[in-house]
Amino acid sequence: MPIDLEGLRSLAPGARLIGLDLGEKTIGIALSDTLLTVASPLITRRRTKFSADFEALLALMAEHQAGGLVIGLPLNMNGTDGPSAQSARAFARNFAARSELPVLLWDERLSTAAVTRTLLAADTSRKRRAELVDKLAAAYMLQGALDALNHLKRR
Repeated sequence: MPIDLEGLRSLAPGARLIGLDLGEKTIGIALSDTLLTVASPLITRRRTKFSADFEALLALMAEHQAGGLVIGLPLNMNGTDGPSAQSARAFARNFAARSELPVLLWDERLSTAAVTRTLLAADTSRKRRAELVDKLAAAYMLQGALDALNHLKRR
């Protein structure tokens, strides 16, 4: 079962977080630093069947010594679930059912729009935007979760 932000406070020291921006065709993947302060875009992976995506993510998490997963939850602007949010919730439930690693769902409203605006402002070509937007949106979303986690730790 996915956890809340408080559940990430118990990560092992030095463990990283992986952030996911789940699209219909791709998964944008971002990685935190070991201090859980900065998120960086990592890769964009083409989506396949859940079992293959799950295995690839576990391997990536092991490679980068990640202790948890933050999955973007694309809520509607009024806070309700649409089909994309339902899909993200199902992915999180399936991942959590097969792994002991903590899984957090994090509100990602407007992350793709914010990243796209930044890329447009930088006069990035359409082709290059398509290559970058998913992993940058994952980093943008993961950074929000890291900022909230660090605010929580300071209390």
